[in-house]
Amino acid sequence: MSENPEIGLNVDVDGIATNYIMDGSGPPLILIHGSGPGVTAYANWRGVIPDFAQHFTCYAPDTLGFGYTDFPDDINGFSMDRWVAHLIGFMDALGIAKAHLVGNSYGGALSLAIATRHPDRVGGLVLMGSAGRSEFQMTAGLDAVWGYEPSLDNMRDLMRIFAHDPGLVKEEIVRSRYEASIRPGAHEKYSSLFPEPRQRWLTELTAPDEKLREMPHPTMLVHGREDVIVPVERSIRFSEVIPNSELHIFGNCGHWTQIEMRERFVELVIPFFKHIAL
Repeated sequence: MSENPEIGLNVDVDGIATNYIMDGSGPPLILIHGSGPGVTAYANWRGVIPDFAQHFTCYAPDTLGFGYTDFPDDINGFSMDRWVAHLIGFMDALGIAKAHLVGNSYGGALSLAIATRHPDRVGGLVLMGSAGRSEFQMTAGLDAVWGYEPSLDNMRDLMRIFAHDPGLVKEEIVRSRYEASIRPGAHEKYSSLFPEPRQRWLTELTAPDEKLREMPHPTMLVHGREDVIVPVERSIRFSEVIPNSELHIFGNCGHWTQIEMRERFVELVIPFFKHIAL
């Protein structure tokens, strides 16, 4: 194990060395992070994994193109097909036949793609500030995330976009994310994920409404009312088409529900999944 807590275990997924955090025991729960610069599974989920690990076996992978998972040489933008194949391959490599999913933002869109394309591999879903439905126009907040240029000031400004309460943006977080974003080759790789014009990548994240209406999975939608990256209206729209869904909106909360409303988030998610059989 590395002294860097962001580097956990490693598994080969169809030739891609995939970094992941694992903790706990019980039914499998896969946590899928968002798409910001310098993001890793650990950075995204470290505040809630200890709670979830008391009830579930938690797997938090760095998805293809992010963190400490290998970055293929042939990337020029991403396809949902490739992200889905990597996550299903991750499950196969670890012998996970079926799991609950928690997806944050881009990770929510990826969770929906897995659920609609491989419904038998998913138990329940929790989607936080999720992308993944049509008619979502690029916001200034999301454009800033995907168009990030490395500097401490830019990272500080970006973290303040994520959180509604600027007091949550500690200098430790800013510096950690900034330093991750300037690892050798990191920015070049990140920039290749969502190049201009960026609206097309929102389209790539979309699950068709007809597939969403067919979803049998119990689904919890969680959103911050003040989210300026993925507006709360996105989750309201999801709740209109996903049959077995419930919606929770937090006031005075931005895009970091798992951080800004950590205790309440944990109180919602654990019993929600515990009542869903795998």
